[in-house]
Amino acid sequence: KKISFQASNPGQFENDSDVLWQRGHVPETIVYHGRVGINTDAPDEALVVCGNAKVMGRVMHPSDSRAKQNIREVDTNEQLRRITQMRLVEYDYKPEFASVMGIKDT
Repeated sequence: KKISFQASNPGQFENDSDVLWQRGHVPETIVYHGRVGINTDAPDEALVVCGNAKVMGRVMHPSDSRAKQNIREVDTNEQLRRITQMRLVEYDYKPEFASVMGIKDT
């Protein structure tokens, strides 16, 4: 599979020395050094998708059981004691964040 990108206005980039897209070390990969926003022009994380995302394969996450080993049961009473020491909070999103993220109920 190949991925290609084409700029409709290649003369309007700020600076050709700011190379953000690079060929990856692994075959058939590209690397972008910056933030990517889909349906937003103000991404505040590595990837921000404002809208639905469809995944046709697997999503791996550090908490995924496929990435773990030595999984074992714990003492439930000890864990409940730890939970009672946690600080629980409620919050409202800041209006400027909610509007950028498309959140209606803050």
